[in-house]
Amino acid sequence: MNIEDCIKEGFLQKVEPKKDVIKKEFKEADYDLEKAVVALEEKDFKWSIIKSYYSMFHSARALLFSLGLKERRHFVIRIVLEDLYKKGKLEGKYVSDFNAALSGREDADYRYTYSEETAIYLIEAARNFLNKMKQMVK
Repeated sequence: MNIEDCIKEGFLQKVEPKKDVIKKEFKEADYDLEKAVVALEEKDFKWSIIKSYYSMFHSARALLFSLGLKERRHFVIRIVLEDLYKKGKLEGKYVSDFNAALSGREDADYRYTYSEETAIYLIEAARNFLNKMKQMVK
């Protein structure tokens, strides 16, 4: 599935880029990253992993909004990120880290599998991802 398929299927829609919406998404991403760090400090690895993912999710949503796109399903973000990678606009590590965060969140939420190691890795990945998304939106 590609971006055009996602638009045809209704998983992705074209929207007018709005700076206030982009700013709101980055604010949520910052908030979620802060909560991920607090959860790690409290040894709540499951919540840390989930919040790291949502930091990345909101960061990516900000980027999509800046591109005039709005996702209707989480998996569509991966498709847009992969498209940006294929076009040479985004390094592959950001796509890989987003996929790792999505898998980590699903493991924590649905399979009750989580660890301190994963939480630490995803906080750093989320921090780097957020910075990259902010850089790309400027």
